[in-house]
Amino acid sequence: MMQPTFSLTSPRTSGAIAVLCATVIMAGCSKKQEAPHAQQAPQVVVFTVNPAALPMTVDLPGRTNAYQVADVRPQVGGLIQKRLFVEGSDVKAGAALYQIDPATFQAAYSSAKAALSKAKANLLTAGPKAARYKELVAIEGVSRQDYDDAVAAFEQSKADVESAAAALETANINLKYSTVTAPISGRTSTSTVTAGALVTAGQTTALTTVQQLDPIYVDVTQSSTDLLRLKRQLADGSLKKAGDGQAKVSLLLPDGSKYSEPGKLQFAGVTVDPTTGNVVLRALFPNPKGDLLPGMYVRAQLETGVNDQAITVPQVGVTRNQRGEATAMILNKEGKVEQRVLTTGGTVGDSWLVTSGLATGDRVIVEGLQKIKPGAPAVAVPAQAPAAPGAAASASAAASAASAH
Repeated sequence: MMQPTFSLTSPRTSGAIAVLCATVIMAGCSKKQEAPHAQQAPQVVVFTVNPAALPMTVDLPGRTNAYQVADVRPQVGGLIQKRLFVEGSDVKAGAALYQIDPATFQAAYSSAKAALSKAKANLLTAGPKAARYKELVAIEGVSRQDYDDAVAAFEQSKADVESAAAALETANINLKYSTVTAPISGRTSTSTVTAGALVTAGQTTALTTVQQLDPIYVDVTQSSTDLLRLKRQLADGSLKKAGDGQAKVSLLLPDGSKYSEPGKLQFAGVTVDPTTGNVVLRALFPNPKGDLLPGMYVRAQLETGVNDQAITVPQVGVTRNQRGEATAMILNKEGKVEQRVLTTGGTVGDSWLVTSGLATGDRVIVEGLQKIKPGAPAVAVPAQAPAAPGAAASASAAASAASAH
């Protein structure tokens, strides 16, 4: 039997060898291309630390209180004839609110007026009589006793006139008090009485309450510890007073929206509450539209000063370690990653305020954290700077901007 023979020069054999060689060459090329790619350092988005002046604020809880409050009570007794205002409406000082039956007060006024006229009439005769007796006693035409009696009668008549005038004024005041008026300008509450109700002078129950709501107070509480720290920072120069030294206040409403009108701090309490350790601060806000009502829960943001060298870092660049410490991944000058422990002092918009752990020029990694570890190399891609000092842009916006470049 003849054995099959193969020739290297045959077309089929030559083609197989060519395919095999091409496969080996491509595999080798692929390995040569993949090796450098596998060793390439990952790209990370960094935020370069740049200190800037930052107004420092403190966020405090508080409640609104009316600028003025007046309970309306009757100063004379009687029956309420009618109510002269709409509950919940705004009234001016002196506006009539209730009408008490004035009949008895009108009668008392008329009586006092008549008594004054009578006293004045008696004075008309007593005066001339005393003058005549003075002339007669000089020539012994009347006795000295008669003259003294005439003078006493004249002085008595003058006193009667003054007494009657005072009684008339009292009657007039009581007559005016029969119309109960608003003591201040403001908004009325509900009425506690209706027509036909009997009221008495100085009763404990108010007929209604008038509250002045424009402007309006906002009372907030701050711990005495924070207040001492703030004073210490202002004293050592780490914080500078803002503007004219009068703290400005902004307000967050219960729904989270910002109140349109700015306020000013009026005073800080001089006594610490022994049960809470807090001090009361009072701010004054314009309230032209009546959006703020007494008793409303709000949050006040007080400008406590200006930090000339404030460092802020996007919140996505700060994490917590197992001990709960704030940490950040830094890309050092050698292009390697290192971990830093930070001290933060609260949030500013979408950023952390860093009080220690970072310096000018440090590059904080804000994106690509999952691709790196301490000591490993990385390639920096700058993040977009914040739109305003102290108000860092959101991390997603920074990353998108960096990726676009």
